[in-house]
Amino acid sequence: MSEAVKPPLYIRMHANDNVAIVANDGGLAAGTVFPSGLTLREKVPQAHKVALADIPEGGVVRRYDVAIGYALKDIPAGSWVHERLLKMPAARELAGLPIATVKPPAMPPLEGYTFEGYRNPDGSVGSRNILAITQTVQCVAGVTEFAVQRIKAELLPKYPNVDDVVALEHSYGCGVAIDAPDAIIPIRTLRNISLNPNFGGEVMVVSLGCEKLQPERLMPPGTIPLIDERNVADVGDSAEAKLDVVCLQDDAHVGFMSMVDSILRQAEEHLERLDARRRETVPASELVVGVQCGGSDAFSGVTANPAVGFCTDLLVRAGATVMFSEVTEVRDGIDQLTARATTPEVAEAMIREMAWYDAYLDKGRVDRSANTTPGNKKGGLSNIVEKAMGSIVKSGSAPISGVVAPGEKARQKGLLYAATPASDFICGTLQLAAGINLHVFTTGRGTPYGLAEVPVIKVATRSDLARRWHDLMDVNAGRIADGDATIEDVGWELFRLMLDVASGRRKTWAEQWKLHNALVLFNPAPVT
Repeated sequence: MSEAVKPPLYIRMHANDNVAIVANDGGLAAGTVFPSGLTLREKVPQAHKVALADIPEGGVVRRYDVAIGYALKDIPAGSWVHERLLKMPAARELAGLPIATVKPPAMPPLEGYTFEGYRNPDGSVGSRNILAITQTVQCVAGVTEFAVQRIKAELLPKYPNVDDVVALEHSYGCGVAIDAPDAIIPIRTLRNISLNPNFGGEVMVVSLGCEKLQPERLMPPGTIPLIDERNVADVGDSAEAKLDVVCLQDDAHVGFMSMVDSILRQAEEHLERLDARRRETVPASELVVGVQCGGSDAFSGVTANPAVGFCTDLLVRAGATVMFSEVTEVRDGIDQLTARATTPEVAEAMIREMAWYDAYLDKGRVDRSANTTPGNKKGGLSNIVEKAMGSIVKSGSAPISGVVAPGEKARQKGLLYAATPASDFICGTLQLAAGINLHVFTTGRGTPYGLAEVPVIKVATRSDLARRWHDLMDVNAGRIADGDATIEDVGWELFRLMLDVASGRRKTWAEQWKLHNALVLFNPAPVT
């Protein structure tokens, strides 16, 4: 239905809600009368809330059948309800939570779905065949990037089965308290990113030589999977993969180009092995998908995130692994999550991660309310409570079977909670470390976010965004609000698109334009 003839429409998430969001593009003017008889007292922008009934001062403002705030003054029916009218509720205590109380009936298995992936020596499966060059320290980034550009121009055309070469640039490695307890987080993050399934087990490291994060500390013995006789170290009676390191301070390097040439020589050995690999048919259970949202608006929890949640349930039924994240964006729904844990141990692990993050924020004299951005508020999200309710629905309805601490690698299948900051870049970096081979990113305000290491499927919450950013958004979930598709329709569309993208049959827009964000390691330890 065209916007010119579309009647005024609001979307109410639960029968108990006393606010709803305006769905019409461009918002609605004062005096607009809805089919229910409600009349707007003032102009309300699209995605912003309108009071469905009179709300007295101090009264609960309810959306998703959750108290998202308390009225700071009387709010008459038909008024625009925004953050300046609300007092945010206190965070839920981490004691007395429901623990593994939700026992949903088992969902029927989803069988027969496959994709074409790359089998790795450690048993994981990649959706891409990429040479990644790990760096121990930021000091080598310029040299490595220069070498990568030469590799792409001079070597990559000789190896047509290799999709790309990426430098795993980061800002860590020296000038840090490397022995501080929390330093393990950035170190294991970089280690596990280097072992992401899309890199085929090929580990190549560029080191400066004098940095605190020495190659052997980054990749200790036994870390790298054995590939064949060409990457086996001589360790006596036992077989162990050797660590391939180019050290720029080695005496053998005389001048800049000598360093670059060394990187190219070593890269070619890895390219030869990667080029010999071929895709093979594997079950959908080999997908490891990270789901995330950024540039969120009030439609995120209405269209895109529920569609992703439906797709999450499909993936879990197919035996795949899905991880949702972003501590501050689930903190206000912790009771929902602990109730869905498969065991008390999983629930307690979630509580520990929330408590750790509460303490981390407290050190900086802030709390979870620091999460919301000007764009979130312009998109109709009044505070973190409302934002969290829309964010959690990405997780679907499956039981939560495990928790992944920051920088750790996922060891289980099913639905996992990966404890990460909500920062798009840090969350994506930590999900890479956890082992994703595919990434889904929902957005309402719009962001050209991408990752060089895995394909990123971007889902628009609104049709207006999907039209304007037609060559950046891969899926338009706004059709749900338009009445042109159901949550189930878009969920299935996303599921099938994932199989095509993972198989290399389709490229995402971010891949086509080669858009990607920098890796950002989460480092809560001191910088010296």
